[in-house]
Amino acid sequence: MNTLFKALSHPVRRRIIAMLRGGPLASGDIAAAFDMSWPTITGHLNALKEAGLVSPEREGQTIRYRLEISAVEEAMSFLMDIAGAGNREPADRALKPQGTPE
Repeated sequence: MNTLFKALSHPVRRRIIAMLRGGPLASGDIAAAFDMSWPTITGHLNALKEAGLVSPEREGQTIRYRLEISAVEEAMSFLMDIAGAGNREPADRALKPQGTPE
């Protein structure tokens, strides 16, 4: 989970994720959207991949990246738990031993 939130902390990575919401994109198309070096973009894509937020697929010479919704859902579930949203108890109450006064 820490890797996931670290990956989401960078604005370039959040922009890449927003781009991938529209569907898979080739790494070259992702890189073309930014004014930075190829190794820098590769580093961002690797951070997203390590966090489980994207997955690469090779198509011939091209690598296409796809957004992995399950990782995003996991992060959202965690955040909703902390905020006490949804059907679950807030995380601070859920972590208290039973029988402990509120």
